[in-house]
Amino acid sequence: MESEVEEPEERPQPVNSDYVPIPWKGRLGFACLNTYLRFSNPPIFCSRTCRIDTILKHGTEGQKYVESLGLANARDLVKLIHWNERYGIKFLRISSEMFPFASHSVYGYSLEFAKDVLAEAGKAAMKYSHRLSMHPGQFTQFGSPRKEVVENAVRDVEYHTQLLGYLGLIGQADKDAVMILHMGGTFGDKKATLQRFRENYALLSPQVKARLVLENDDMCWSVHDLLPVCKELNIPLVLDWHHHNLNRDPSMREGSLDILQLIPEIKKTWTRKGITQKQHYSESRGGAVTHKERRRHSARVLTLPPCENTMDLMIEAKDKEQAVFELMRKFKIPGWEKIHDVIPHVREDENKAGLKKRAKKAKKAQKRKNNGAEEDEGEEVEQAENQVKQELVPVLEPMVQLISEEKIGMGGAEGRVYWPEGKGDWLSPPKRPRINKAEAKEDAMSGTEEGAEADEKKPKRVAKKTKRSAAGKIEAEEDEDQDMEREIATATPPPKRARSAKKAPTPSVVGNTTTQPPAKVSWKRKPAAAKMEEPDSEVTPAPAASRKGKRAVVNRERVSVAQVSDMVAPLTTTGSLVDGEIRQRRSRRVKKAVRYMELGEGDIGMEAEA
Repeated sequence: MESEVEEPEERPQPVNSDYVPIPWKGRLGFACLNTYLRFSNPPIFCSRTCRIDTILKHGTEGQKYVESLGLANARDLVKLIHWNERYGIKFLRISSEMFPFASHSVYGYSLEFAKDVLAEAGKAAMKYSHRLSMHPGQFTQFGSPRKEVVENAVRDVEYHTQLLGYLGLIGQADKDAVMILHMGGTFGDKKATLQRFRENYALLSPQVKARLVLENDDMCWSVHDLLPVCKELNIPLVLDWHHHNLNRDPSMREGSLDILQLIPEIKKTWTRKGITQKQHYSESRGGAVTHKERRRHSARVLTLPPCENTMDLMIEAKDKEQAVFELMRKFKIPGWEKIHDVIPHVREDENKAGLKKRAKKAKKAQKRKNNGAEEDEGEEVEQAENQVKQELVPVLEPMVQLISEEKIGMGGAEGRVYWPEGKGDWLSPPKRPRINKAEAKEDAMSGTEEGAEADEKKPKRVAKKTKRSAAGKIEAEEDEDQDMEREIATATPPPKRARSAKKAPTPSVVGNTTTQPPAKVSWKRKPAAAKMEEPDSEVTPAPAASRKGKRAVVNRERVSVAQVSDMVAPLTTTGSLVDGEIRQRRSRRVKKAVRYMELGEGDIGMEAEA
């Protein structure tokens, strides 16, 4: 990682050629996906796929389901070719995922069922002089030491060859329909990998060999590595300018200047096989520093490489056809005048569904009818259906006929298909902001009498929420204690109530002498064996009563309301205790005092552990 971070400082500046191939006479293209069509309604793209688990869930219909995806992809390929022709794009790479799992060892299948649809796409390409090609994935490697990898690679190239063959291209168009491969990994030994590639290549069918070409990559195999084996086996070599800058022979400087000396030799690998040469061009993302970051393609490209102006050039950029439009506009390449900016979030080339609520109402009515509604309800449902149909037909019929199927996604009469870099969201309807129902209700009620009442209640709700927090709990406890203290200070003693029969009776008179209230009462619990302090006057202790054998009443004394008030008053001062202790003790003692006040003047039981 450290070497990657230091790489930009150690890497010398690129040395590029000043030549720009203008006026451009070649064919510009993009790979697989058209961003504008992908976001049309309905979407148009050629890579619908699924998982094997989905095939199994369909049971005996699993194969038909996969084939239906392939047919939908092939039909959209026809639309994609027509779209490219309108806007001057003559070169297209077909997605390898057009027919899902067609080369799988277990779930693979023949493309015979899609022959007619593919022929229609080939017919359109022939009509407009478009070039079509394919690029099998990174796992298709003939230099691998693993037998199963090579077997999978053979099935994969056979599938691609069959697809290109069913296009029905003729003459030069058929020769130019190539499939590009990377050599893959080095597996620790480049010479041994090249030897395995030679051996496995010799076993391929003539149809595969006629279409297979090699491309230099950005990690393992440079132009200098592949050019000798391409000459030896008569395989065309695709020059990728971006890959060359990232992975090149030490004798080469970064940039487009030094590689120009090898262009004639690379071109010969094409001409001796009678195939029109093609090249790939892309650029790194802005701000890329490490090798890994520089490998990633930018959204658009800024210029053209110093190739021949008749080259078939594949632009490999994230924004696909928009990157091609960017070059066409910049260099005034024929067709640029047909391209206009899209209106943000507005599509004039699709038929909108409309009247969803009424359609939903008709659907519900039909569901009720199917579920066996009663006769009177059935008549009501039928009337509702007829009413909805009468409302929908005059509205939907013109909408259906507004745009024909051939013109859907074509950019409308003005050709509004270009969106500026970073504005891909313009292709979709604007996102609706999520509305908070509670806030919306409050806004609607503001200014009304109900709203005023809600505003008055709102602070109370906020206060209740605050009490749930740690700080709020302390504040609430202090407020509660203060309220209790005020009640005790201002309260008058309530009338005495009868004692419960369960409580042990406490004698209030000893002989002829009445018990006097003590001057001081200890509120702390003491052990059972400890002596209670003697009051100023005689007190007859109550007999000890066992409570489940563990707790016993050790003393009961009569306390007046005035004494309770005197005891509570000091508790409101801070004294020398910590605030936390004061709050804890004050709350506990005040609650006991209030409990006494509720019972009236009487006995306060002092209990302790037995």
